[in-house]
Amino acid sequence: MPGCFKKTLFALASLISFVSFILIVVAMGTPKWMTGKILCKTGADLVNATDPELVKFIGEIYYGLFRGGKIRQCGLGGRRSKFSIFPHMVKKLNTGLHVMIIMFLCVAIFFSLVSLGFCILNAIKVPYRAINGPAGACLWNFLAGGFVVLAVTSFMAAVKLHHLTERIANFRENVFRFIILEERFEDCFWICVASATAHAVNLLLIAISGIHFPKIKTKTEEVNVTAEDIMY
Repeated sequence: MPGCFKKTLFALASLISFVSFILIVVAMGTPKWMTGKILCKTGADLVNATDPELVKFIGEIYYGLFRGGKIRQCGLGGRRSKFSIFPHMVKKLNTGLHVMIIMFLCVAIFFSLVSLGFCILNAIKVPYRAINGPAGACLWNFLAGGFVVLAVTSFMAAVKLHHLTERIANFRENVFRFIILEERFEDCFWICVASATAHAVNLLLIAISGIHFPKIKTKTEEVNVTAEDIMY
């Protein structure tokens, strides 16, 4: 049986793995990875809008991995619309990269559950095989956190290098052209970053659990028996 200190650390690691699993699932299902402001350049150019008038042509956009929405401002008031990435819009995006982001997160979910199981196993008993012990728990946490990092990095590449927001904003826009004024990574993106950080914390906890702290021994006073003590 593992010691009390080791049990506590692995129980905490189990909880963190479960929280990481929940965070990834929530992030994937929420349509707010990115928000931004979009300018209807075609409308602004038609009326030669100056700085004070440009407000009438600045709309908003938000999106996640599967769906999103935008407010079009082209001089005649805001028009709200919603869209889904699959199955039509993904053809206009970098399909391979977008699918890879989703796959990375799905694999991270799987490894989070595996790391949860291994942490629970180590909290209950000391496994006979080394791969089932702290080494295995470290491996699965490293893989889970690594795939989340890959997903986050890929999403940043899609936004910054492949102009994801601009492509989505101009999807099925035959008359007007939109340019991006501002982009912000939102809560769901940072939730994934928090998930990767959680697995890093787990690696630290597992490393601490392998430290053998010296036991504190109390010194017993030696009893010196003399001849006089025997007489009495």
